[in-house]
Amino acid sequence: MNKSHLLHATAQAFAALLLSGPSHAQDFPPKKPVTLVVGFAAGGAADAAARLIAKKLGENIGQTVVVDNRAGAGGNIAHQQVANGPADGTMLLFGSVGPLTIAPHVMKVSYDPFKDLASVSGGVNFPNVLVVHKGVGVKTLAEFVTLAKKKPGGLDYASTGAGSASHLAGELFSQRAGIEMTHVPYKGGAPALQDLLGGRIASYFSAPPTALPHVEAGNLVPLATTGPTRPAYMPNIPTVAESGYPGFEALNWYAFVAPGKTPTPILDRWNVEIVKVLNNPSVKDALDKHGLTPQPTTRAELTAFMKKEDAKWSTVVRERKITAN
Repeated sequence: MNKSHLLHATAQAFAALLLSGPSHAQDFPPKKPVTLVVGFAAGGAADAAARLIAKKLGENIGQTVVVDNRAGAGGNIAHQQVANGPADGTMLLFGSVGPLTIAPHVMKVSYDPFKDLASVSGGVNFPNVLVVHKGVGVKTLAEFVTLAKKKPGGLDYASTGAGSASHLAGELFSQRAGIEMTHVPYKGGAPALQDLLGGRIASYFSAPPTALPHVEAGNLVPLATTGPTRPAYMPNIPTVAESGYPGFEALNWYAFVAPGKTPTPILDRWNVEIVKVLNNPSVKDALDKHGLTPQPTTRAELTAFMKKEDAKWSTVVRERKITAN
């Protein structure tokens, strides 16, 4: 066999090896339907954003992308499911700040966000808004604090679960305001809001999309938002920071992650596709109407962001001695 024939044969053998090896695990789009797991109940902000993005994502790749709501434990159940899920590109998680950077410091979880889950891209972010049932009888944050000081532990606040962003927003505010509130965890934004509207809970650091319709209807009173500036869609509602607590910030965010052993080529391709969707003008407009800001990133940028958030919230948990109880 001459040299050229030998090189040709070697190339063919190498190509055959690739085709018979792990390349099948790196097919894109996946040959099976894709599941986008959401850790909260249908009807909340996470669910709304996930469904908007999943629809466009499915259209772009020509594949079915099904949203699977796995509510419970502040989103930790969903994160554990995906950590143990198929690492073949058929499962993604719309992960959130709580299970990814807070819960591991609050309770024992059976997954490591930085080992058992792999970064894909940032998703969306938004501030929470502190709303109270109209029957509470306060109209400003100052009045709320005054009432809380008169009844230590007598005012309660809802969250989407122990270790969630809404839980930590309440803890951080209690610390800064020098008050004590009773934390009541729920399985998602929708059930928390239902009890708030029914007057069974006094307040809630809610995602704006779920609270604003009820604010406009006069059933809930907005006191303050938790971001660094007033959102464009809530220009008349002050931030906690400008209401006497400078530097206060507790943003809520969601990001796309996958099972930790998912091959890098698949993760990279998912990043390209998700960033494309988040930069799509129609998707951006739809998310904006829900009060959600797209946050597309590279995979490395998401990892760096998560580590920064992890350090921030671990400090709050330690200083407040927060546990899951």
